[in-house]
Amino acid sequence: MEEQRSQRRGGPPHPPGARPARRRRWAHGHAHGPGRGPRRTPWLSSLVVAASVPVATAFASSHGEGDERLTPLAWALLLLVPVFLPLRRHRPVLALAGTAVVTLAFLAVGHRYGPVFVPLVITVFTAVVSGRRQAAWWTVGAFWACHALFAHWLHRHLPPAGDRAAPWGHELIAAAWVCAVLAASELARIKKEEWIRQRTERAAAARRRADEERLRIARELHDVLAHSISVINVQAGVGLALLDSDPEQARTALTTIKAASKEALGEVRQVLDGLRTPGDAPRAPAPGLDRLPELVEQAATAGLDVTVATGGASFPLPPGTDLAAFRIVQEALTNVVRHSGSRRARVRIVYGRDRLALHVDDDGPATGSDAGGSGNGLAGMRERAAALGGGIEAGVRPDGGFRVRADLPVRRAALPVQQKETP
Repeated sequence: MEEQRSQRRGGPPHPPGARPARRRRWAHGHAHGPGRGPRRTPWLSSLVVAASVPVATAFASSHGEGDERLTPLAWALLLLVPVFLPLRRHRPVLALAGTAVVTLAFLAVGHRYGPVFVPLVITVFTAVVSGRRQAAWWTVGAFWACHALFAHWLHRHLPPAGDRAAPWGHELIAAAWVCAVLAASELARIKKEEWIRQRTERAAAARRRADEERLRIARELHDVLAHSISVINVQAGVGLALLDSDPEQARTALTTIKAASKEALGEVRQVLDGLRTPGDAPRAPAPGLDRLPELVEQAATAGLDVTVATGGASFPLPPGTDLAAFRIVQEALTNVVRHSGSRRARVRIVYGRDRLALHVDDDGPATGSDAGGSGNGLAGMRERAAALGGGIEAGVRPDGGFRVRADLPVRRAALPVQQKETP
């Protein structure tokens, strides 16, 4: 029957022995809004208040001025006051209104002593902290006005008979207590909102760091694989073309493919090791411009003749700048292999006082063929340069070639180590 009813409502049937979701929600608490977590019904604290308030109020009434004795109606109202406390988290306005009405009824029957106001204070505090500020302020204001009305104007018509008006000093004390309760509630609300805001900012910062890390890894993998796969692609074409006519040259191409793939696997493994053990030091240093001869040699195996020139007083680069410079040159040479009809490229590295300039030129023209790239090479170079506060300029030269120019700011950590000018 339960399965049939569920299917008629359009939902999936409940598994055998499972309760409907609504019953489970009220039984175990549920989330009210994103990030707040489950709100469980405060049974334990409500029972403690429900047990202590009547006893303490009866004791205060019997030992206060006039030795008042609680009437059966007063006892009924006193037992009814804490009934609304379990609702204060799920229905704060309802709990506040119900507690205020029952407390006013208790005061109207002629009893003014004891901690009968404790449930009202708790519901006011909960309503303010949960964001129902206007309801809490209006309820407290109405309660204080009714209390003053009972104590100074309607006391002749309310029990006990012959009751006199309360001193106005009591109202000032009551007003002070009301202000104190509201002030404490507002302070707790501000602290809670500040805590939620900080938690949200921390979560957003964590997501932002994760996004930045994913972008960094994507750039790193792109740069590693794009260059190596380009070399492998060129050598595979050479090997296929010469397999029958020149087996020895085909063997050389396959050897180059093996070396390039091994190096690519090593660098990919280094990136993945950083993901698996983020707290450990990397097993191998990040590549830098000191590995430029290896890059030139790899380009040569792909049929690209690369010349390197260095200008200015060279000095040790920060690791991040060194890696970015190496990857920019690597990606620029990869684009020459993929998209240029020229088999010659020129790399010039200029060390400035606080800048590093990179120039990668080829004589073109563009082949216009699809070399299987992802199309993210220039975007990755710009992201690397922008992360350091630099920039990238890339475009066709007037003579038909292509130029990539990178300008990277450098914070020098040491004095220049050598002076050289290579033509």
